[in-house]
Amino acid sequence: MKTYSKQQLALRNGQDKPEIWVAYLGKIYDVSDSRLWKNGKHYEHWAGQDLTDELADAPHTEQVFEKFETVGILG
Repeated sequence: MKTYSKQQLALRNGQDKPEIWVAYLGKIYDVSDSRLWKNGKHYEHWAGQDLTDELADAPHTEQVFEKFETVGILG
């Protein structure tokens, strides 16, 4: 699986490139097709970032990432 830097992930924020990606526990997920990530924003969270530390505030568990394709590893 391809490794992406934090800078490369940051470009997949729904604004700079068409892809909308987020990272969690070192894996990068493509959330582009999710209506909840429209324009790269999901409530107070922004795409193109590592959301590992933010999941504790979410009303769901990490199992939500199982719905999305893993596109890479955050290196």
